[in-house]
Amino acid sequence: HSITVVLGFIAGALYITSHYMKTMVPLRICEIASNVLFVIYGAMYPSWPTLALYGILVPLNSLRLYEMLQLVNKVRSASQGDLSMDWLKPFMHKHSYKKGDVLFRKGEHADEMFYIVSGTCRINEMGIDLHPGQLVGEMGFLTPGHERTATVECLEDVEMLNITYDKVGELYFQNPTFGFYFLKLTSERLLQNVKRLEQELEARPKAVIA
Repeated sequence: HSITVVLGFIAGALYITSHYMKTMVPLRICEIASNVLFVIYGAMYPSWPTLALYGILVPLNSLRLYEMLQLVNKVRSASQGDLSMDWLKPFMHKHSYKKGDVLFRKGEHADEMFYIVSGTCRINEMGIDLHPGQLVGEMGFLTPGHERTATVECLEDVEMLNITYDKVGELYFQNPTFGFYFLKLTSERLLQNVKRLEQELEARPKAVIA
């Protein structure tokens, strides 16, 4: 009986500790440990409601921990060279746009970003075309006041997936590792755009001379 009581106190302490944690991965791990101890406590006491409740919470918290770790791993892989944003698709919603539609204009308030499923868009100020598999509008998430840094127009009918900055912020702040790799990924995209623009500017005089 004394062992059962001790297990109950440890489980309760872990549960309370989890509520003081500010990041999701350690929180889930702490809750899973607490849930497992409560399951043992419920079986030894016995307390069938306790056993049933925490028996359900163990796989549920384990699933959420797995999803978060998968998300972090996918962002880590993307930041190491593969800039695909496929890992964001489950958190996005589908929208369609017609040829000539302006997705957003420079200086407008930004509250969402987009993933191109099909079709082509253009960043008007830079003359850069964006194709399926690329992210659009992510820079507004990092600018002061969430302001659009360029105008993006649809060159043809486009299928998009969009995600609000509120959701991105939720994912960003849930886990510091996710936030770090998202910043690294966004910086890499910005550097690629700058490099591409520099190459186009270098090629223009040559084209004129030719």
